[in-house]
Amino acid sequence: MTDEVDAKLASLADWRGALLTRIRTLIMEADPQITEDIKWRKPTNPLGVPTWSRGGILCTGESYRDKVKLTFPQGSALPDPQGLFNASLEGKRRAIDFFEGDQVDDAALTALVRAAASYNLGSAN
Repeated sequence: MTDEVDAKLASLADWRGALLTRIRTLIMEADPQITEDIKWRKPTNPLGVPTWSRGGILCTGESYRDKVKLTFPQGSALPDPQGLFNASLEGKRRAIDFFEGDQVDDAALTALVRAAASYNLGSAN
């Protein structure tokens, strides 16, 4: 786990930071070869966006005032039997918007992350 992602999560001193920390743990536990870093730094978001990768970007974790958004760039190609995707449903990307008080389905999210890694690794060959 990287210090840059630690700094981003520490900057979110409310439910969003706690939720994104939990999601981060699930992502990193899903596959020991997943890497994380920060992308897309800009003046309005100097700490950037946490990004998890294996064979390409698996997902990003963005924080907004009212939600945490987990975006999967190849989401439309992934199986989602539990119906986790609830946002950005057009095009290739799919996202999960988590609002305060929402519960995380650990098993379903882990399966989705593993499916994204499998997709990326299959696409890289």
